[in-house]
Amino acid sequence: MDNSIQRIEELSLAVKALKSEIAKVIVGQEQVIDHVLTALFANGHVLIEGVPGLAKTLMISSLAQSLSLSFSRIQFTPDLMPSDITGSDILVSDSATGLRGFEYLKGPVFANIILADEINRTPPKTQSALLQAMQENTITSGNKTWKLDRPFIVMATQNPIEQEGTYPLPEAQLDRFMFYINIDYPSFEEECKIVENTTGGAIQQIKAHLDAERIIALQEAIRLLPVSEHVLKYAVELTRRTRPNSSDADPEIKRWVSWGAGPRASQYLILGAKAVAALAGRLSPSEEDVRQVAPIVLKHRILVSFAAEAEGINSSEIVSRLLKGRGQA
Repeated sequence: MDNSIQRIEELSLAVKALKSEIAKVIVGQEQVIDHVLTALFANGHVLIEGVPGLAKTLMISSLAQSLSLSFSRIQFTPDLMPSDITGSDILVSDSATGLRGFEYLKGPVFANIILADEINRTPPKTQSALLQAMQENTITSGNKTWKLDRPFIVMATQNPIEQEGTYPLPEAQLDRFMFYINIDYPSFEEECKIVENTTGGAIQQIKAHLDAERIIALQEAIRLLPVSEHVLKYAVELTRRTRPNSSDADPEIKRWVSWGAGPRASQYLILGAKAVAALAGRLSPSEEDVRQVAPIVLKHRILVSFAAEAEGINSSEIVSRLLKGRGQA
């Protein structure tokens, strides 16, 4: 227990330092930054959606700079191939012997933090190149499998307003992302500060605070946090209530939802709640911690029906109603 307390205290100090560094270049967006840091220490992947110019890419690259980790940025385009992400075998010759052979040239996915910029601009065939890496932390090429270094986090961005030339992420790909985060416009005061900071001559330098070894230790400490039975059951019940064919589902869910969230959602609700509790300096998550991460864990795992679309109901509203109903019970 003493070691857990020490780890949680170390995490609290580390998060303050990381936020301080990110704040040098990112104005506002505190909630989004909190979500991204929660995913980082819960060892989960993140998909951030927002219109152009809201510093999605800058936020992720700034976080990478504040960590002593390897970082790769992959700009997703329609002509991007799977081998451009994972790597491929190339023919090389030995200058001494003159013999030729194939050697595997690792792609940009072999890094700790991957920025998948505008991930929905590339076809599903290329998007699927990340599936194995995101789920198993491995890459297979030919008959060989390579283990990716830990920590391994994919942070992807996408633009919601341009539909031409984009490819919606398949459900299997979406399910690999722990959080689906929407980033909104800044307030008037924040936008004034952004303009002031970005139109001057000063260039802010970000310092690195955490290395891979410490991040892995903190991630493992979070996973070891105890969870009470009622919190675990609450997370599972909440997930099951999103499924229209479940006995736990409300009549509205049966009408509005075609497919609900799978077991991975329950896992991420608990892992996310553990990380939220740890970042707040607590040694065990509560139901409130589960409710805090539920909107960004569940909304991209719910496929709404035609009836819901006709009534103007989206997955975020469905999650909100589920949480409100459960909270009042």
